[in-house]
Amino acid sequence: MVTKEEIDPAQAFESKLMSLNKTMDELTARGDSEVQQFYHGTTVFVTGGSGFLGKQLVEKLFRATKVAKVFVLLRPKKGKQMLERLQEMLKDPVFDILRDTQPDFIDKLVPIAGDVADMRLGISNKDWDTITEETDIVMHMAATTRFDEPLRVATLINVRGAREALLLGKACKKLKSYVHVSTAYAHACDFRINGDVLEDFYKSPVDPEALIKLAETTDEERLNKISDNLITNWPNTYSFAKAVAEETVKTLGENMPLCIVRPAIVVPAKREPRPGWTDISNVYGASGTMAGSGLGLMHALFTDNETRVGLIPVDYVNNTTIAAAYETAKRVAAGDNSIKIYTVTGSTRNPAKWGKLHEYISTESRKYTTPLAVFYGFAWQTTNPIIFWIYSWLLHLIPAYVVDAVCFAIGKERRFVKIYKKMYKLQVVLSYFTCFQWRFIDDNTAKLFDSLSETDKVIFEFDVNKIDWKEYMVIWYVGIRKYIFKDGLKGTVKGVQRQQIFKYLSFFIIGPLYFYALFKLFFWSLLALCYTSRYLLSIKLF
Repeated sequence: MVTKEEIDPAQAFESKLMSLNKTMDELTARGDSEVQQFYHGTTVFVTGGSGFLGKQLVEKLFRATKVAKVFVLLRPKKGKQMLERLQEMLKDPVFDILRDTQPDFIDKLVPIAGDVADMRLGISNKDWDTITEETDIVMHMAATTRFDEPLRVATLINVRGAREALLLGKACKKLKSYVHVSTAYAHACDFRINGDVLEDFYKSPVDPEALIKLAETTDEERLNKISDNLITNWPNTYSFAKAVAEETVKTLGENMPLCIVRPAIVVPAKREPRPGWTDISNVYGASGTMAGSGLGLMHALFTDNETRVGLIPVDYVNNTTIAAAYETAKRVAAGDNSIKIYTVTGSTRNPAKWGKLHEYISTESRKYTTPLAVFYGFAWQTTNPIIFWIYSWLLHLIPAYVVDAVCFAIGKERRFVKIYKKMYKLQVVLSYFTCFQWRFIDDNTAKLFDSLSETDKVIFEFDVNKIDWKEYMVIWYVGIRKYIFKDGLKGTVKGVQRQQIFKYLSFFIIGPLYFYALFKLFFWSLLALCYTSRYLLSIKLF
């Protein structure tokens, strides 16, 4: 029998949080709330269902409602066909609870071959007819979220894809509600820094159809050359394309039962289906910083301690989406055909500054350090790009070149320079969001939550005021351990002890020796340069 003392602290932390879901599970099992009744017996069509956001949405729909069927748009990827991708998707731990409690959900999950980047979403005529005959609710979540995506790709997926999904929605004969998932940063332009971003439509930076035509007909190399001029005031092609897509929604979505959900930076789950759930795709965003710090690999941060970070857990985003679809149908049935926008972020009503979050990581999360960490977790922060470049060389790249040289000498793969270059690029891209801030007005979202019944507030929680950021930073880190590092949430005591050893080694031995070696290298290089200059000068004079 396992005693209480033998339970790993990380496992105990997770178990404690899971026990808090008991009331939610009991109310969910009753199935009689207003939101649950709305979804009962409906058919939902989801794009982006295999992504980080989409998987948790699909899981929540099946776990919390009695939907009759969920169509999921899937495209072939990396040589894997649609059914292979579905099987791969269903292996994700996000479906673990669902597999145990409702194993027949798989029979209600119907894959649809297609690609959001194609005309008519790449859907066959037969499937198109089936979807438009049966679908009650459409949730368009598919998008490329890469910030450095070429403009052509971002346009075809995020703008034309939005148009084609809307056309599908218009063709649905039983459509009750349509949700378009955008981003809070669609209109977080440089001229709105420190200002308000309203839950309203803004003037599009370019006509959507003109941009689509440009992407369809212009040579990609030429389009890339004019990309920077086109996206002026926007930090990247992702947020730019999302802004243009909202204009498509505004025009094509007129007289449709439609709403827009704008999440900020989506991070691991706060509680559903398990606290900290995430997947590997989430590491290419803010979670990459958490993962790098957790392993003791990332020590230079391009951030402003005073910035209110726009983080929001994935389950909060999807609970908002589910509730927004219900509210939209209800509102339209009452004669209100306006398009409501719901911004989902913790930075306005429950702000947490980056400096405070970093403090929580350094104190609270350190109590649950993974035994896989290879060095002491510390970080130097700056908002200056030149200083960040210097920090990156001192703390990341120079050690990486040394380690790669050793790997080369012993016949091992050289990968550390490549990893740190990716880290550097990631932080530079994210710096727009970690060094600047906006006040995202989220009144519609707050009113939506307040309008729900007490039961639905528990089942579909998205009240950002209930997020305890100190606790959440631990949830985030433990989630990274379980779903990315996959260390089994074991060896925490060992990991914490090793951190103490790494701390003394880094501050009293390795650190001083490293910087002394750099100083000597610089000194002797400078001395050699002086002697060389004098020698060349003497030759010239002679």
